[in-house]
Amino acid sequence: MSLSAGARSALTVLVLVLLLLAALLWGWTAVTAPLPTSTAPTEKCVPTEVEKGSTVRPGQVVVSVLNASSREGLAGRTMQLFEDDGYVAGSSGNAPSSTRVAKAQIWAPNPDDPSVQLVRSRLGRGTKVVDTPTTAPGVVVVVGDRFRDLAEGRKAVRVEEDTTICSPPEG
Repeated sequence: MSLSAGARSALTVLVLVLLLLAALLWGWTAVTAPLPTSTAPTEKCVPTEVEKGSTVRPGQVVVSVLNASSREGLAGRTMQLFEDDGYVAGSSGNAPSSTRVAKAQIWAPNPDDPSVQLVRSRLGRGTKVVDTPTTAPGVVVVVGDRFRDLAEGRKAVRVEEDTTICSPPEG
């Protein structure tokens, strides 16, 4: 049984129309589907208890760097210096435009925090710890025009009393 040329053409057009409708339906469901959500942890650091007598090392400390200088990219370069020394990167960017820092400053509520002491040792003598609110994670370092490089600093800090530091999440 053979079909006439007109019937074959009509059948071909019908199959093509069905394929087009199936493709349109698939495309519409793909376009209207919700976007996938990330399963990666969104927190850069989590509160971690450290006991008196233990030590805090760079790998346990999250550092964020803000640029208060006129030098473009200083925060990113400084962050890389901290990462090269084993610290965990928090975030980097520009400090608020009203910020005035000559060399370096740490924004943290507690200058006795062992993670702050460890980071402070890398910024050299005279680095102030200022209780300034910020949304950046970890120990926040603000660098100014006179900042050049990290100092030799300590490799670890002994914890003097039970406290909580901001460490990178496990895994």
